[in-house]
Amino acid sequence: MDSTRNRFDVAIVGGGLAGVVALACARKAGLAAVVLERQGRVGGLWRDLPAWQDIQISAADWTLGDLPLQGVTQPHILANIEAWVQRFDLADGIRLNTPVHGARQDGAGWALTTPAGEVHARHLVAATGAHNTPVIPACARTASTVREFHSSTLRDPGLLTGRDVLVVGGGASAFDLLDQCFQHGARRVAWAFRGTRWFVPTFKPKHIAGSVRGFARLQASGMGHEQQSATIGADMRARYEKFGITDLMPAHDFDVRHDQLIPGRPGMLEHFADIERHRASVDAIAGGTVTLSDGQRVEADLLLWGTGYSVDLSYFDLPAIASIPTLEALTARCGCIFRSLDAANLYFPGVGLDGIGSAAWSYSLLCRSIMSHIRGTARLDNEVVGHKVNHFDIVNHLAPRDPGSYPPDTWPAHYRDIALNTPDGQPYPLP
Repeated sequence: MDSTRNRFDVAIVGGGLAGVVALACARKAGLAAVVLERQGRVGGLWRDLPAWQDIQISAADWTLGDLPLQGVTQPHILANIEAWVQRFDLADGIRLNTPVHGARQDGAGWALTTPAGEVHARHLVAATGAHNTPVIPACARTASTVREFHSSTLRDPGLLTGRDVLVVGGGASAFDLLDQCFQHGARRVAWAFRGTRWFVPTFKPKHIAGSVRGFARLQASGMGHEQQSATIGADMRARYEKFGITDLMPAHDFDVRHDQLIPGRPGMLEHFADIERHRASVDAIAGGTVTLSDGQRVEADLLLWGTGYSVDLSYFDLPAIASIPTLEALTARCGCIFRSLDAANLYFPGVGLDGIGSAAWSYSLLCRSIMSHIRGTARLDNEVVGHKVNHFDIVNHLAPRDPGSYPPDTWPAHYRDIALNTPDGQPYPLP
């Protein structure tokens, strides 16, 4: 094998949206780069999700420039990722069916073990995602007859029709599953959660209610984090009161530095009074009975785990990285949002973000600065931010560190204009 074919400036592990955007940014920066993708097509997590899964934001907030997005569900997101490959002519830089079994540092940077041999690169972008391993909490099971599905594996929501269903979890995935229960006519819906995340109660569907333009304008107007949090928090509290769901209100005040701005789910809110609610977790399943931590027993045909994801970095040979279990733990081990503190020339795009902004927008900003750092035109520090960074705060964070991408005499006015004057329903321009 030609050894030069396997030596690059940048190796990118993962061919989801982050990996594809990273490749586009690397090529624009004049760097030799390759994407190593374990599956036979690009898409990452979106390749594996059920067709009903959708994004948390509006289509316009996800879309950048002229890259098409015809809808907000899994098939449309996959098509959008594939559109990036076509739009920027990236296919020859993506090696499909090439899982990375090991990543170790060597004298020149990184050596990646694949079934086709080693790939070497000066820098490594780990774009395997912040949510790549479904979490199902451990519990005792004795002759269980309850069918269990994680939110990522419920391929046919028609299975819910006429069934007794228990949904577990207090975040976005659980909210989605509750909506699916009512959309598909579950006979009885029970919900177990230890606590809930903040969300925006509304009867509008996510592709409308999920617009982040108003939030972007708050940021661009010069409001600090405390003002943003107070403004958004007051609005949400009023909504919780209006919808009669104050018992779901988290105990802590909303904080944009730590909380997501999750849109509400119309079906969940419309049928809220019909949901049998338990502040508890699952202890055991015996036969068709689920015993909760509060001692209550729920008879169920199906149990739906809306319990999120963990991070799998086991392909790293460095124990300090391979043992990181969660997104929060990974974020704490990164400086300047995404630069690893545990190894040189290693980057994790997507960590440290709260998910309320456009993923494509966020990745394009982060990956552009990663490539600027690799070229030597940016200076990314090792300071841990200590809180989540989102939407136009990404620009504020990166600009002083990456003056080549954000010219000091023009960037404030340029990005303020984008935030304040991009009409609702229109995509942001490519950075």
